[in-house]
Amino acid sequence: MSRSSAPARPAQQPGGGWPSAGDGRGRSGTGGAARGTGGLLEGGLERLRGVEGRDLMIGGLVIGVAAAAVTVVNALTVQVDNPEIAAWEPWVWEATSAVVVTLLAWLPWLSTAAAPPEMVRDGWRARAVFAGVHLTVAAIWSALHVLGMMSLRLAIYDWAEAVPYEPGPAGEVYLYEFRKDLISYAAFVAVFWILRRLRRPEQPTLRPVSFDIRDGARIIRAPVGDILAVSSAQNYVEFWLADGRRPLMRATLAAIEGELETYGFVRTHRSWLVNGTRVTGLIPDGSGDWTVELGEVRVPLSRRFPEALARLKG
Repeated sequence: MSRSSAPARPAQQPGGGWPSAGDGRGRSGTGGAARGTGGLLEGGLERLRGVEGRDLMIGGLVIGVAAAAVTVVNALTVQVDNPEIAAWEPWVWEATSAVVVTLLAWLPWLSTAAAPPEMVRDGWRARAVFAGVHLTVAAIWSALHVLGMMSLRLAIYDWAEAVPYEPGPAGEVYLYEFRKDLISYAAFVAVFWILRRLRRPEQPTLRPVSFDIRDGARIIRAPVGDILAVSSAQNYVEFWLADGRRPLMRATLAAIEGELETYGFVRTHRSWLVNGTRVTGLIPDGSGDWTVELGEVRVPLSRRFPEALARLKG
């Protein structure tokens, strides 16, 4: 879509108002970082290249330690509750599960990078993608968990020449384990997300010379310091530049947030990012909401983003 064919934008409202992200300004066309519905994962997939292996190593260690602790507790509990079984069997059951869970830690690590929890702030479509990604990966993760631990148990029982190990019907075993695995998977995603959050302050606050805005077929190379704010506009985002230009780019706000948050940009509203270095004032609106002044541009700061208010005040 060329800029000449873009629908006209409503004028900025006087007296501290701003155009609503849901004001019906539909856009169509090509170009940009996110293409079609596949753009919903753009932010997470773009971040995959930057996810450090250190997160996987630390997270895997945390998961391994937790799995070992659970193994001890569960094995001792089974021994007490079932004194008629061989003493070594509960340890085999629990240890095989713990080993496979630890070896599969890379799957929740990968899915957390592709669909980070912050996606849920970017509208119903992003929430649907987030849920779909994690439910799919959780189902695969659980299937591999069941297959791996059952294979290990069968091999150990065969090696020990003990009574045959009979896990039961595969479907019933999977459904039984899947209910428990969903909780474990969610916990592991939380571990990797926390590690990502803790790592952010360590990232250098370097200012890139420019940021490429793909406005249709054209690329606008704008200095990051000249980007006052970014707002969502359906399937596009709109860049509010210091010189008054407002180019569009086909992308999600979550994707742009992932690229600019290191450089001082703060999410103040589900539809807005602001450049923290360009804030010139904060005006309380009542009920916990604020208006952020960026020169002549006014941006909402929702009470649902208290961390943003703290950062901008600091």
